[in-house]
Amino acid sequence: MATPRVARLQRRTNETTITLELNLDGVGAGRIATGVPFFDHMLDHVRKHGLFDLSIQAKGDYEIDDHHTVEDVGIVLGKALYEALGDKRGIRRYGHAIVPMDEALALVALDFSGRGLLVFQGAFPAQKVGTFDTELVPEFLRALAHNAAMTLHVQVLAGQNTHHIIEGIFKALGQALRMAVALDPRRGDDVPSTKGMLE
Repeated sequence: MATPRVARLQRRTNETTITLELNLDGVGAGRIATGVPFFDHMLDHVRKHGLFDLSIQAKGDYEIDDHHTVEDVGIVLGKALYEALGDKRGIRRYGHAIVPMDEALALVALDFSGRGLLVFQGAFPAQKVGTFDTELVPEFLRALAHNAAMTLHVQVLAGQNTHHIIEGIFKALGQALRMAVALDPRRGDDVPSTKGMLE
């Protein structure tokens, strides 16, 4: 029987307290409550389209703003992906998706290369969606990529509605992650790198 690809992490700082459970081979179940409603909605898209079981409970210093909570969730989710993937034997490694959301179009391509990097190309027409600061989207993605040791490219190809653009990004992220972490039956127990390791 294959080793379960799961991670359970807790992170507590003076700014946030986060508990996260991740199962890469789930069905898209779980409950996300970060205290930032729009962010919860976006993470639900990652969970649902990535077919992960993902539960996140977070409390932050919302009286200051949402920055610490959003960034720290990215840190913990990235670390959980890194832990759950282990030595990355048998995975596809690369993932990509182009997702339309009404008039918006988002591209996400990623590589569990062992090198954490975000390349973000795009702009948001509005600075806020409700009370959510849109500048926090690349902050989350950067924290995620760095802590998952993942090269992550995100491009906004079209869009006028900021909500639609961000939703397209998170849906594409879920689809790309699902592809990259999938086990390739042709690869067997091999590490998908000519170096023989991905760190």
